[in-house]
Amino acid sequence: MPTSLPHAVLGPLLRSGPTFLRPFIHALIASLQRLDLSRDPRKTLHKLSQHKFTLSNSLPLIFMATCATYCLYIMTTPPFPFKLGIPLAYITAMLLPITSQFVFPATPIFAWLITFFSARYIPTGRRPGIHVALLPALESVLYGANISDLQTRYTNSVLDVIAWLPYGVVHFVWPFIVALILWTLGPRGAVQFWGLAFGWMNLLGVVTQLLLPCAAPWYEIIHGLTPADYSMPGSPGGLLRIDRVFHSQGYSNTFGSAPLVFGAFPSLHSGCAVMEALFLSHFFPAFKPVYWAYVGVLWWATMYLSHHYLIDLVAGACLSVLVFYFTMPDGFKDVDQIQWDKAEGDGYEMIGGPQTREVDLDEEIRKLEEEGEADIGDDVQGDDEEAKIESQDGMGKGIEGKPRMKKKRSVSWGETRVLGEDGLGEASASGSGGKSVEQSVEGSRK
Repeated sequence: MPTSLPHAVLGPLLRSGPTFLRPFIHALIASLQRLDLSRDPRKTLHKLSQHKFTLSNSLPLIFMATCATYCLYIMTTPPFPFKLGIPLAYITAMLLPITSQFVFPATPIFAWLITFFSARYIPTGRRPGIHVALLPALESVLYGANISDLQTRYTNSVLDVIAWLPYGVVHFVWPFIVALILWTLGPRGAVQFWGLAFGWMNLLGVVTQLLLPCAAPWYEIIHGLTPADYSMPGSPGGLLRIDRVFHSQGYSNTFGSAPLVFGAFPSLHSGCAVMEALFLSHFFPAFKPVYWAYVGVLWWATMYLSHHYLIDLVAGACLSVLVFYFTMPDGFKDVDQIQWDKAEGDGYEMIGGPQTREVDLDEEIRKLEEEGEADIGDDVQGDDEEAKIESQDGMGKGIEGKPRMKKKRSVSWGETRVLGEDGLGEASASGSGGKSVEQSVEGSRK
């Protein structure tokens, strides 16, 4: 992007804006200047021709393409041939460098969205049975009580609003804010890592919900443990009270026509919150307690509004942790060694970055032992010569020779530490020292 354009747009805000926003505005200007404004598809095709496809970086692409193709096949809205505009729009955005720099890292997110919104079109005969009693039973066994049910016993308007803000507002805005923070203030490649991890966490979560459909706590409150079927509409749960506060039917209509009614396990509200806390804690650890406090409040809100059991929240958190560390590029694993001006990650490889040579500890220990034996031989020979000199001095002056203490040799690498020849060194030193004392005594007697 031309250097003058971001300054021309953001310059007045930089000069007249609050002082605490100036570092962020400077970072935003620098990020805007790095954008590629090219509209030449040949540039993208050249990058594609240079890309090396392997099994590890091809399997994720195949999985996402399979999900998207099946969703397009079963989708009835928009009808054929209008639904072909979805892949055409994606391909066009991928060909243009000005849009591909945003669309390509967000591909897992697009795969998750089309899978989620197409879940309503899956034929009922191909869907597995709905589990109604599984989650409350597991929660009672694992935690000794139905924790989520205890959170719904006492409600009032103030708690309703406090629970609604993180669950119904912040949850949908915070991912965009985190992406903006990583793009402007984070190291190069951090926002691409965010799109990869955030998208895969949600995609795997939706696939799990389709393969293991479970009823939410609101179903138990309304219908008990009676068997459920896919014709039942969804319910807003505790958000119905928010509709009454605002005199609207927004949440009632939204959840009543939800594409995935029985998707309680795992909780993607929990997964998103934990993923956001992991990213911010990893790259900006100064406010770590604030990030995880938000996670705790969101967990309470989901149970208070009767949308998730505690086991759903734990499962969503575990899924986020696994995806976060599995997709993290090698260059981001050591926070102290992150090069903030270097791009990390390699496309959709599940583990990107340079591969370091593995150290064979057995071979290293063998080499150290060989070096240690050579050092012992040299020390023993040197001790014999010193003993002879001390013996001669003892014959002339009657002074006893002092044993020379060998210094310990310590070799360390990584987490492995080897102490070299402590006992042998001390034995060698004591042996040579004892020999010199005896020779001195004999010399004095003569």
